[in-house]
Amino acid sequence: MYMSACACAHTHTHTHTKYAATIKREKTKPWREYCNLTTEANPWNTVYRLAAGKNKSNTQITTLRKPDGSLTRDTQETLILMLEYFTPEDNDLEDNDHHKQVRDITAQLPNTPDDQEFTREEIGKVIEGMNNKKAPGEDGITAEIHKLTFKMFPKSITVLYNSCLKNGVFPDRWKKAKIIPITKPGTQNSKDVTKYRPISLLNVRGKILEKVLINRINHHIYSTEFLNKNQYGFIPQTSTIDAIMAMKEFIQEGFAKGEITVTVSLDVEGAFNSAWAPTVLKNLKESGCLQNLYNLTKNYFTQWKATMATNNIKIERAVSKGCPQGSCLGPELWNIFYNSLLNLEFKSSTKIIAFADDLLLLTRGKSVRELENIANIELI
Repeated sequence: MYMSACACAHTHTHTHTKYAATIKREKTKPWREYCNLTTEANPWNTVYRLAAGKNKSNTQITTLRKPDGSLTRDTQETLILMLEYFTPEDNDLEDNDHHKQVRDITAQLPNTPDDQEFTREEIGKVIEGMNNKKAPGEDGITAEIHKLTFKMFPKSITVLYNSCLKNGVFPDRWKKAKIIPITKPGTQNSKDVTKYRPISLLNVRGKILEKVLINRINHHIYSTEFLNKNQYGFIPQTSTIDAIMAMKEFIQEGFAKGEITVTVSLDVEGAFNSAWAPTVLKNLKESGCLQNLYNLTKNYFTQWKATMATNNIKIERAVSKGCPQGSCLGPELWNIFYNSLLNLEFKSSTKIIAFADDLLLLTRGKSVRELENIANIELI
């Protein structure tokens, strides 16, 4: 028995190492191919321009297809369509009984004590870790400026952020997202609004508060082991390799029993943009989140505004659902949001594996017909 267990562990380690090496090799391959895309006259042209930051290209805003099938007539109409797609609306008039119940739960304060104040060292570490090369938000104040300011006024800035924590207020002037659309590879000629991926430029002061807040929430979440073990995305010391190995082990267990496995892959479109705040808050309450952290998170979800601008045209829209792409809170709050799904009761022959918003439903059985029936039941 001992030799068998050792042999199994050795095989698992060898497979994991082999797979990791393959991933590393495939990641290097496209870079090598890219480096060869140069001219004979100037072999350093492409790589040099990229390294020097001179290889800049602006996303072209093109005519898009509206939901009714017609095309947008001008740039302003195109921007409005894009902004509506990037920022879906949370309309409580469309709530069913379950949604109403969740909203009622989140309206009540959690019966937990407050967390302690942010320390000067805690805030200083977050500020020092901000990337100077990241583009600032609408106010134009860079991370480098914040670093210099904190060195001059560490006490005042610490008091400012602790005031936000004490009063449960994420300042409205920090809730402004400047959306930059990025064209997805291979979709340049598409007329669908889905060809664009929105990246939000956020005020650095707000990102600092997001970071210190999520650090506190993560400490609580991980110390209480609240998150489902089948989530592998945005989790320290886990990767896609761990998710794939978990899938491999489940399938191999089935092979040993003479079973076959069917996998259903699900991907949430516009995940961060469409995450419903009441579910995040409900799950935070169930985790025993401390009251001032809960209040600040709740306020964070309110009064957001998003803007898009091009050719002297600027469009603004209120945001009532989700987190901006590029926020510090977004990934971890998504895990808290998704936890309800991962905690659903499935049959013993079913396993669910998530990596961020990518979801795999694996079901084992003796026949294809049996698997079809089980998978359909699980997906209802």
